[in-house]
Amino acid sequence: MGITQELYDDMLPGITERQSNYARAIAQQLSDVADVVFPKAVRNRADADEVVAGFERDGMDGIMIVMLTYGPAMNVTRALVNTRLPLMLANTQPERNITDQWDMGDMTYNQGVHGAQDQANALVRAGVPLPIITDHWQAPEFKREFEDWARAAATVSALRRMKVAIFGYAMNGMGDIRVDETSMLRKLGPELCVVAPGDLYRTMQAASPAEIKAVIDQENEWFEIDPRLSADQREESARYQVALKKILDDGGYAAYSTHFGAIGEDGRFKFLPLAAASTMMAQGYGFGAEGDACSAVLVAAGHALIGDAHFTEMYAMDFDRDTALLSHMGEGNWKVARKDEPVKLIDRPLGIGKLDNPPTVLFRIQPGPATLTSLVPLGGDRFRLVLSEGEIIPDSPVMPVLEMPYGEFKPNTGVRQCLNGWLRAGGTHHKCLNLGHHARRWRLFCELAGIELAEV
Repeated sequence: MGITQELYDDMLPGITERQSNYARAIAQQLSDVADVVFPKAVRNRADADEVVAGFERDGMDGIMIVMLTYGPAMNVTRALVNTRLPLMLANTQPERNITDQWDMGDMTYNQGVHGAQDQANALVRAGVPLPIITDHWQAPEFKREFEDWARAAATVSALRRMKVAIFGYAMNGMGDIRVDETSMLRKLGPELCVVAPGDLYRTMQAASPAEIKAVIDQENEWFEIDPRLSADQREESARYQVALKKILDDGGYAAYSTHFGAIGEDGRFKFLPLAAASTMMAQGYGFGAEGDACSAVLVAAGHALIGDAHFTEMYAMDFDRDTALLSHMGEGNWKVARKDEPVKLIDRPLGIGKLDNPPTVLFRIQPGPATLTSLVPLGGDRFRLVLSEGEIIPDSPVMPVLEMPYGEFKPNTGVRQCLNGWLRAGGTHHKCLNLGHHARRWRLFCELAGIELAEV
């Protein structure tokens, strides 16, 4: 939204066209990190209402406000306060530097900060979340900060239209996965939907030979295949993947959760869908185990905000290496696997669920910077994101008898201080991991979503 006012057209004829070209140049400058749309300069309240309505109608994810000149905040306040779209104020101007040759026209063309203060004041008084970027629009830092905001805005918007499928039920007795469905819908947007295991079973039986073969061919390309896996195991595992993808796509679900108890107790399934969950995550779907909707939403958010989100847990601590062992029963996004080791698909005995051996994707996590997060329901409409930046250490020992994805996470604050803070903040035992340090993006997400953040 490029803002000016009609007053300047009389003072400087052609200024609206000139400053509109400046707005289009900003959009072009940012076009390699986001789809940026500039419809027209906003000069009055009617323009503001029209432009914001167009953004909402056309499915935009957020609104970046740029002052083309000074523009009275009262012209746009109602439109911006009432919009459901996340906002950001880019405090910038056409020229990088002031020169001794400036005249009144140059002062007017470059008075973005003049109007930015009026706009920010109005939105702050209205309690609207408003991230700020102050820099020249051609600076690399401006683009990086814009991309972080754009991904955060897109993530918030994605959650507001998200549906999550819960197959069966949540694990009995597990407390930190419990969430009020209406609170989740009101505050963050995801709709939680229970799907009968029978739907999964029937869709599995309807999978065609060609669909099953396509999955197996892809696995043969991606993974090192355990020769102990039978043809029946491979086919049944592929059926799971075909069925899950069809149910999610047909139902408009961006994330899902399965609980081993609901699968095991149903009586129709041969083993747990562990390999399918790993590949579904690798394909961009959110996932949470044991019926955990919060972690399914969080992994989906991690995909949207950063990419290649991985579901995991902390299993144990190593006080000498100052690390925590990350792993889970067998579901993990193999896109975060070490680049120097093959990802394996193994025949894996598993007592949990009391079913046959589930084909399981096995890998170690790629060493390097990493960000670990947890979405915590606090009651009512309060949610908190617990976050820790650190690294997956490169020299953790190979664990030859551990048959599930794993890696050792070393928090930047140390495992003792990190976990003291994690537990005090109510951090859950199911987590999302993204490779790289991404605290800034998660901070922006929390600001735009209106939830608390605890960095530990």
